[in-house]
Amino acid sequence: MAKRRRTDLVAFARRMCRGLEGPQFLAFIPALSLAAFWLGGEGALVSVALALPALYCALGAISRSGSVGLDRLTGLVERSEFLHALDHALATAAAEGSQTACVVLEIDDFADFGARHGDAAAEEVLRAAADRLRGALRTGDTLARIGEARFAVACAPAPRLDLEAAIQLAARLQRAVEQPVPLDATSIYMTASAGFCLAARLPGSAAEALTEAASVALAEAQAAGPAGIRAFAHGMPRRAKTGVAGAEVAAALEAGQIVAWFQPQISTETGRISGFEALARWTHPERGAVPTSEFLPALESAGLMAQLGETMLYHALTALRAWDRSGFDVPRVSVNFSAAELRDPRLPDRIAWELDRFGLDPCRLGVEVLETVIARSPEDATTRGIRALGRMGCAVDLDDFGTGHASITALRRFDVSRVKIDRSLVAKCDRDPEQQRMVMAILSMSEQLGLDTLAEGVETAGEHALLAQLGCGHVQGYAIARPMPFEQTSEWIASQTARVEAAPWVGRNVG
Repeated sequence: MAKRRRTDLVAFARRMCRGLEGPQFLAFIPALSLAAFWLGGEGALVSVALALPALYCALGAISRSGSVGLDRLTGLVERSEFLHALDHALATAAAEGSQTACVVLEIDDFADFGARHGDAAAEEVLRAAADRLRGALRTGDTLARIGEARFAVACAPAPRLDLEAAIQLAARLQRAVEQPVPLDATSIYMTASAGFCLAARLPGSAAEALTEAASVALAEAQAAGPAGIRAFAHGMPRRAKTGVAGAEVAAALEAGQIVAWFQPQISTETGRISGFEALARWTHPERGAVPTSEFLPALESAGLMAQLGETMLYHALTALRAWDRSGFDVPRVSVNFSAAELRDPRLPDRIAWELDRFGLDPCRLGVEVLETVIARSPEDATTRGIRALGRMGCAVDLDDFGTGHASITALRRFDVSRVKIDRSLVAKCDRDPEQQRMVMAILSMSEQLGLDTLAEGVETAGEHALLAQLGCGHVQGYAIARPMPFEQTSEWIASQTARVEAAPWVGRNVG
């Protein structure tokens, strides 16, 4: 106990002394001298004057020996100071018989956001998130930035901090992050996933272990999709360690652990299935589902994106042929191709050969191209490759539209057949008039250019209904269905088909 008190006193001294060097200390001297003279007269003033140099050196030594680490972008404390605060909360809770917890929260798809909008926009979002999270906390809670877009909260001890209270706190933090951020004359909506661990779940543990457990819960939430909340439970796979080695992900790709999952796309006019998007998913035999934000960069660094593309194309065409043989009506499957693959002049011939091998018409394959690729590509191999795929009969989808500043000329130059409205513009469009205007502008432009439209990231029935009313052709997102392994698609297709056929047809003649 005495050791902990000394540690607390040192930390308090550091916080008090922080900033009292240089000009700040000199500004403090007149007040100190006046107080000495007022309280003790001339003798006290002389004593203070003699002691000032030593005091100055002592303050500087204390400050330099370990000042409170603050994140330069957000002003929040860094990991080391956060762990000290959490250790203090654990000790206080144990002494008082109260409860504490650690919450770890991360902005969803932040790496993609930074790639699309740039570093300045990413920093603005992080600063706004930090400010709003501060406002959502209770007195005594400690907030820290412990990763690029990851924040942690050390909860102040409370008598009744149970599972329900922790879920409410995590949800309140999520809502704070979800508030729109003004950016470039528009509003950006972000979501966040959260994991937490109650100290009662790990009795006797230190701050590091509690933070690690909350991070494990966060990884579980992220594996289920954006905006999830999970509480730590014993038996959760320890997959929260950051970073994936190139050799490990290469072995996983070779062993067939990285496969295609399929997310449905439906027509807003008929409700019928208009296609599926093939998405790469890695289920590790020990760690479980590994987030794409971890393994896709590792694949790219290892130069394996072309091999991943071949794998995804094979799985997509295999699925199409299987659905055809089962009698299901699935018009097409869309596959994402990286910028490096699109620059490969052999890509069109390879895709043509695969389509012929599976006996499928080129119109059954959708080629997804990021808007940033089109916006930045001059008249080069990328342009020629995408146009060759379009002439072959493949449908070219412009992904993440509204974020990459592609020109109307580029839409024509690349023979784009459909634009996918980015999820950041779709979010809250049923409640935010500004979001509605952005979506309406894209839909109007697409109609004038004769382009089909698909809204991605549709997460609520309200967003789905509004997009249908505004004339968006197709929707995709959690409000429709989550990505699923191929083995689950047949049941979902049969169920969706039955729902559509059982629904009354508005306007049908029944006389």
